[in-house]
Amino acid sequence: MRPVEQILSLSVRAKPSPSTERRIVALKGSGDYRKCLQELTSAGIKPVKSSRALRLICCHADKRHRWSRLRKHPRIAYVEKDAKVSAHARFPASKKRLSLRTRQACPVKAPWNVCRVQSPPLWKRTQGSGVKVAILDTGIAPHRDLRIAGGTNAIVPGGSFADDNGHGTHVAGIAAATGRGRLYGNAPRAGLYAVKALDRKGEGYISDIVQGIDWCIANGVRVINMSFGMAGDSLALRNALKRARRRGIVLVASAGNSGRFSGGLDAPARYPETIAVAASTRGNLPAFFSSRGRGIAVAAPGVNILSTAKSGHYVRMSGTSMSAPHVTGGAALLRGYAPRLSAAGVARRLRRYALRIPGGGNAVGSGLLQVAPAAYNRSRRAGTAKNKGRC
Repeated sequence: MRPVEQILSLSVRAKPSPSTERRIVALKGSGDYRKCLQELTSAGIKPVKSSRALRLICCHADKRHRWSRLRKHPRIAYVEKDAKVSAHARFPASKKRLSLRTRQACPVKAPWNVCRVQSPPLWKRTQGSGVKVAILDTGIAPHRDLRIAGGTNAIVPGGSFADDNGHGTHVAGIAAATGRGRLYGNAPRAGLYAVKALDRKGEGYISDIVQGIDWCIANGVRVINMSFGMAGDSLALRNALKRARRRGIVLVASAGNSGRFSGGLDAPARYPETIAVAASTRGNLPAFFSSRGRGIAVAAPGVNILSTAKSGHYVRMSGTSMSAPHVTGGAALLRGYAPRLSAAGVARRLRRYALRIPGGGNAVGSGLLQVAPAAYNRSRRAGTAKNKGRC
C-alpha cells in the first residue's frame, strides 16, 4: 500500500476548478499529518486550511478521483466534504434606519429582551468585565455601542474581521452592547472579539469554523457564540467543539429556524458540547420558526429584536440567531460573577433556573433564560414565564 501522503497528493489539486470540491482529511497521527503537509508542499499544493491540533487538512479534491483508497487507508481517521453552514437569521435586517434618540419604545436603559432574561439585576455585581466573548460569525462592524477588543479573519488569513453582512454586528450587540450609544446588551463590559468565519452571504465552510474555534482556544476566549447551523453532521466540527469544551469554553449555539416540523436541531446545536438555544416571543411563547427537538437547553427572545447594525444605526431582526447571544451574554455574566465556574456548571445553572414556559415541550427546553437567578442560585422554577420576566 502506498504511503498516505502520496495517495493524498495524487488526489488533490493546487487550485479550485469545476472538477474539484473542498474536502477535509483527518490523519490519525501527528507524524502522518506532517508528512502529508510536506508532500503537498513538494507538489506545489497549498492546503486551503489545516489544523495541527486536530490533524486536519482541507484541500481542493478532484471529484473524478476515486477516494475510496484514501478513506480505507489505515492512517486516515476520516474524510468528509467541507460542508457549509448558514446564519440563523429568519428575516433580513430592516431597511429602515432606526434612531434610538427618537423612539420612545427604546429609552436609555436595557431593552425589553435584555430585561426579560434578567441580566440587568446582575450588573451591580458584574457586567462581564475580563471575560473574553467571541462572536463566530460574519465579523463585527465598528459601532458606537460596541467595544471590539480584537478578532481574526478565518476566511482570509490576515484579512479584516469587519462585518460585510450585518448578521455578526447584530448578534454582537445583543451579547455585549455597551450603552454608550443608548443600547445595552446582556454583558456590556465583556471583552468582545470578532471571529469572521461567515462570508457576506452569511455562509461559511466547516474548515473556516474549525480555524475560528482554534483561534478562540489559542487566545483565551471563555464564551463562543455560534448563531449558525446546518442539517448534516461534521466530525471535524464536532471534534473542534470537543477540544474547545475540554479547554473550559462555554459554547452557545442557535437551534435553527426550521419550525415545529424541523425534526431536530441543526448542527452544532444538537451536539452535547453546546448550549442549544431556541427562540421565544415577547409574549413568552415559542417562536413559530424556532426548530424543535431534543437537546434544547433554554429559550431566549428571538422575534423582532433591536440591535446594532453595520451601518452604525440599529435594526430589528428575528431568528434563533438573535436568541443565542442572550445566553452568550448571560454566560459571560456568570463567568464574571463566579470565575471558577466550569463550562458544564454554567450550562447546568442556566437550565436549572430557567422559567418554565407552559406547553413549551421540546420547543424551549428548560424554559426562558433567567441570568440573575442562575447567578444567585435563586430558584424561580415554581413560577412560569406566562406573567413573569416582563419589563
